[in-house]
Amino acid sequence: MALKIICLEEHVIDADLSKAAKPEVARRAPYMSGLGSVFQDRPNPETDTLPHLQAPAQAAELAAGPIADRLATMDANGIDMQVLSHSDLAQAAPREQAAQLTRVANDRVAAAVAAHPGRFAGFSTLPWQDVDAAVRELERSFHDLGMTATLLSGYPAEEALLDDARYAPVLAKLDELKVPLYLHPGPPLPAVQQPYYSGFNKDVTARLSLYGWGWHNEAGIQVLRLILSGALDRYPDLRIISGHWGEMVPFFLQRLDDALPRAVTGLQRSVSQTYRDQVFVTPSGMLNLPHFKFIYEVLGAERILFAVDYPYLTMTGARAWLEALPVTESEREMMAYGNAEHLLRLSSAH
Repeated sequence: MALKIICLEEHVIDADLSKAAKPEVARRAPYMSGLGSVFQDRPNPETDTLPHLQAPAQAAELAAGPIADRLATMDANGIDMQVLSHSDLAQAAPREQAAQLTRVANDRVAAAVAAHPGRFAGFSTLPWQDVDAAVRELERSFHDLGMTATLLSGYPAEEALLDDARYAPVLAKLDELKVPLYLHPGPPLPAVQQPYYSGFNKDVTARLSLYGWGWHNEAGIQVLRLILSGALDRYPDLRIISGHWGEMVPFFLQRLDDALPRAVTGLQRSVSQTYRDQVFVTPSGMLNLPHFKFIYEVLGAERILFAVDYPYLTMTGARAWLEALPVTESEREMMAYGNAEHLLRLSSAH
């Protein structure tokens, strides 16, 4: 029987939510306009053997298109299910519009899931700029729409990262409902981007600031802050999903334990133990064997979920890569679909 494959970081764009967030996103990250100004990423279906970056405009068009249109591409690449998530920065929309916009966006994804049971599931998106509304939408999307996980792209507010006390009600509700939180990268804080990543041609600056380095570091910092703030001690049933092989963090777990022992942090567990207990990672299309081998050695197959980051990357070669991994068949099945079904309760929901 063919290996079942569930991909967790597969994106859509909601036109209304994107339009509302666009002015604030442009203010925070004006350099994004430089993407593709020097070079356009062009997948080659004749020669590519692994997922390939797509040009931003093409990827955005696919993400905003009818969800059912991707079924043929999924079938052609042997992908059984995508867990859909909004790549829009919902928290950049005006506060007075955010609750309604995210509600409608979640309803649209839920409708697509209902229309294609077994092929799609969905992450909710939340209005983080209004904490009370975020808690209400989390409850609604879980109880009424069956969305058993949520995703945040980037930081929730320019002046506060996720460990800030204002977000405790959301984290507490995630813990109570056992709803995992996917911490997806977003544009770095403006105060960080300018001195760290600017000064090159527009395309280099944009790529380095975003998916070349900057936003991966930013996403990893949020995971670390949740650990070091004690949030994961306070919310032991909260599960974090971190893409791109953990946004750099797993490669520094031993160093973090050495530099930040419990005698310094006052935490119940070491940084690495907390991470192993409550964080899952996905490759997000970075299907290279050395990265996998390290993560497999450090975290184990039971903490790895699968993702190809469509449509920002193609699905090319995803099935072949999974099928060729040097692991046992039970481990392959865990990473391909078993861990996702258990963590997101997909078997019972779909």
